[in-house]
Amino acid sequence: MEVYELIQEPRPCSYLSNLEAKFHYFFIKDCTIPFYVHLLERGWRRFGNYFFAPICEACEACVSIRQDCEEFVFSKSHKRILRNPITLQIRRPWVSETHLILYDKYHKKMQDKKGWEYHNITLETYYDTFVQGFLDFGYEFDYYVEEQLVGVAYVDVMAQAVSAVYCFYDHDFSQYSIGTYSILKQIEIAKEYNIKYLYPGYWIQNHASMGYKERFKPFEILCNRPNLEENPLWAKE
Repeated sequence: MEVYELIQEPRPCSYLSNLEAKFHYFFIKDCTIPFYVHLLERGWRRFGNYFFAPICEACEACVSIRQDCEEFVFSKSHKRILRNPITLQIRRPWVSETHLILYDKYHKKMQDKKGWEYHNITLETYYDTFVQGFLDFGYEFDYYVEEQLVGVAYVDVMAQAVSAVYCFYDHDFSQYSIGTYSILKQIEIAKEYNIKYLYPGYWIQNHASMGYKERFKPFEILCNRPNLEENPLWAKE
């Protein structure tokens, strides 16, 4: 395993106006599962071979959360969504023109819907962000309605934890609640394989883009920002 460290210069925050964001990065080649879990427990996330955590100096709005899948109880609404006519195919991450078109369509919609800054993605950037670095733990969850690909989720699955890396989907099929379906399906799979935790990423309370994770309460929050030698302090929200 090779590890290279980088501290990013402050830049405008993507989520909160008039604030700056700053990230601590590791570029890790051939990351081991024990080290990955060690990072997840301390609030780190993964894109490709890059692992990152916020170290913003003026703000702690981004909170790392995790679901205890053993204790999570599906509500009637959850069960109804899981019965939607969606076919799940699980495979190793890859990229095609269909992926790029769906990704682009999703982000154009989110620009209109939630004011996201739109960036066209290239094949190379997509590969580096979502395909690289999957090793033994990375999977792609493809969601189909009949024969049409309507959603893609990248999910890291280990014996100790599941990490929801990223998900995008076709808003033309919004009646199927694909984003919610994806999280619930990951919890369902974690339960099936006796995996205790799902790490869905960062939560910003009442935020237009990051507040949706409140719909999957109860969850635990990371109460500190530990370095790699410190113990993480998790508590129920």
